[in-house]
Amino acid sequence: MRFFYQYTLTLLLLTLFSLPVLAQRQVVQGHVRAESNGEALIGATVSVPAIQAGTVTDEQGFYSLSLPEGEHTLQATYVGYDVATRTVRVRAKAQTENFRLAHASNELTVVEIQANSLQQKLNDTRMSVESLTTRDAKLLPALFGEVDLIKTMQLKPGIQSGGEGTSGLYVRGGGPDQNLVLLDDAVIYNASHLFGFFSVFNPDAVRRVELYKGGFPAQFGGRLSSVVDVDQNTGNKERVSARGGLGLISSRLTVDGPITKDKGTFLVSGRRTYVDIFTRQINRLNEDDKEYDPIPDYYFYDLNTRLDYPLGEKDELTLSGYYGRDFFGFNDSDFTFGFDWGNSMANLSWRHKFSKNLFATTSASTTGYKYNINNKIDIFSFKLTSAIQDYTLKTDVDWFLEGGHSLKFGAQATRHYFTVGRLNFDSDDNSQRFSSGSKLQASEFGVYASDDYAVNALLSFNYGLRFSGFYSDGKLYTGLEPRVSAKYNFSESSSFKASYANMMQYVHLVANSGASLPTDIWFPSTSQVKPQRSQQVALSYSKLFGKGKYLLTNEVYYKWMHNQIDFRDGANLFVNDSLENEFLFGKGRSYGTEIYLEKVKGKTTGWLGYTLSWTYRKFDSDNELDEINDGRWFPTRYDRRHDISLVLMHRLNKRLSLTGAFVYGTGNAYSLPVARFAFQDVEGKSASVVPIYEERNTFRLPASHRLDVGAVLKLKPKRGEADLTFSVYNVYNRRNPYFVYFEQVKDANGKETLGFQGKQVSLFPLVPSVTYNFKF
Repeated sequence: MRFFYQYTLTLLLLTLFSLPVLAQRQVVQGHVRAESNGEALIGATVSVPAIQAGTVTDEQGFYSLSLPEGEHTLQATYVGYDVATRTVRVRAKAQTENFRLAHASNELTVVEIQANSLQQKLNDTRMSVESLTTRDAKLLPALFGEVDLIKTMQLKPGIQSGGEGTSGLYVRGGGPDQNLVLLDDAVIYNASHLFGFFSVFNPDAVRRVELYKGGFPAQFGGRLSSVVDVDQNTGNKERVSARGGLGLISSRLTVDGPITKDKGTFLVSGRRTYVDIFTRQINRLNEDDKEYDPIPDYYFYDLNTRLDYPLGEKDELTLSGYYGRDFFGFNDSDFTFGFDWGNSMANLSWRHKFSKNLFATTSASTTGYKYNINNKIDIFSFKLTSAIQDYTLKTDVDWFLEGGHSLKFGAQATRHYFTVGRLNFDSDDNSQRFSSGSKLQASEFGVYASDDYAVNALLSFNYGLRFSGFYSDGKLYTGLEPRVSAKYNFSESSSFKASYANMMQYVHLVANSGASLPTDIWFPSTSQVKPQRSQQVALSYSKLFGKGKYLLTNEVYYKWMHNQIDFRDGANLFVNDSLENEFLFGKGRSYGTEIYLEKVKGKTTGWLGYTLSWTYRKFDSDNELDEINDGRWFPTRYDRRHDISLVLMHRLNKRLSLTGAFVYGTGNAYSLPVARFAFQDVEGKSASVVPIYEERNTFRLPASHRLDVGAVLKLKPKRGEADLTFSVYNVYNRRNPYFVYFEQVKDANGKETLGFQGKQVSLFPLVPSVTYNFKF
């Protein structure tokens, strides 16, 4: 805390010294929209290159710039759109300048981002932020041709996957439960389909994803490691349109348009896999074969909706929703197994404009995640359920002041309802019944205030404070979460940034690491389970070169984590009314450096990322039973020393572009037995073999690497637009490790165990795919 107090005093002194320049700056603000359909362009850049000033638009396409009085040339840019330039004269009062951007004449120029976007990254006060649009993601090769925004984010430095093909995120040493995932500002608790191989985000329904891995703005809270902020598309204001695609394992369709002429829009987007249609037919054809093992039934679907309706010049309502489910099942005469899981979300928000400089957004949302396991053997059946349901009210206020200040403040309150491992066991004749599990409730709140302050063209700050609280099980926890980031430009082509963030997490994910199904249980902080907490500092240096074509950034970070949760050996996670008694609590640390080189102009674009990092945990206690690894530091399973990604996109001509992605990662850490002993408890029975483990996670799986390639061919349909997207996943057929198990080696008679041999399981060989995309 001493560091924070000193840093705060420094910021206050800098603010006081900069007060004389405030009267010389005024606000220029407005909206950036698409010319074709009036859609707000989120993340568009509005800048004044001559004085290295700029900003990006918010979720409403709104921007606000503080500029010195005088004449300036403004530029508005967005991926896939022509640049708009306008000369304005800034006077002694705020003024409005709106932009309408036209689609670039060459559709494949989506691979060419204007160089000014790199200049804006250099000048942006925010740091440790990665942005991605659906246009970018659709160009890259994908597994089974299924575009995945989260897996594309895994190609950025500091953002790691959990393993081959998965869409889980491990950001700067944090676990998957430490990521706050938001869809239209509402929480999504499980962002995965197909056992983690795909995310729940339909690319046709999403227009932008921003991931914060450090320097967190004060409005975000509740998680330690990252914020994944996803915005859905708004509907077409001009006409009804449709787009979609037919892929190897799924199809998707999106329809949008105006509700009434020039007033209000709607969007409905759906996606479903259809592998189950073929597997069911195969099972029917073989149902008379007694030696045939039926193929399990699996499919997923999701549905996105959004309505935007203006109530007048100053008010607008937005209603957005999401519903998605996965189904996995197996049936035969003696055994029936069914498993389904998924998310639901609905959010109603009201945006009110008090004046040109003051906006407020108030929303009410409900979000939930639930899974069910149904099993029946002979006359006995059981059902295991876990769920979390939230009801949230929140208000956010944006106030753009003269003198370079952009204030943001607000409050949020959430009511949580937890169903923890609810088990029901029954027999057909009702002679045997059993029920276990628990239901819990909790309340969470947060208030915050922050200021984005441009002192001058070279120096800017973003500083804020969040006060959070959580009440459950008769215990109230509160925490102060200060946040600060700063940027200083050494020249037009180089800048230095620094940030500090303190984060609290009050809900925790209880996941059975040995389970192959996503049996996740969310559990609240209680009198026995303290909130998780983290502190992170980060420093970065960025340099533009090659006449603005390239941006090189080197960022270093160090993160401290407290009250980290793990489980006792042999913990019972599901049929347990006192689950918190199975928890162990420790601390963690993570540190590393991330190097990122990006090129965004010319026929060949892309990026190269390299991460060197270390991640450790420590669980020590006065009670040896509450220790892990004898209380010593050990690397986590996803401690990955080296992580490399290379992404290239090349435009051959107006109709054809080629893409490729190469990834390399150090193998996951894991534990191996250093010896085994055999014992025979009953004479005449086979001896049991017990493995002996020493330190945790001292071995490594082999390194993972692969090359994916793709091509996008633009077609010429009679109406609308269409393209064929080809991709080859894992071109050179690398068998990357998914997990390792050990098999006994027997003697020639198959009786005596001679030893044990490790076996590696891999998931995906070379996988070609083709997807047909259309829009009309």
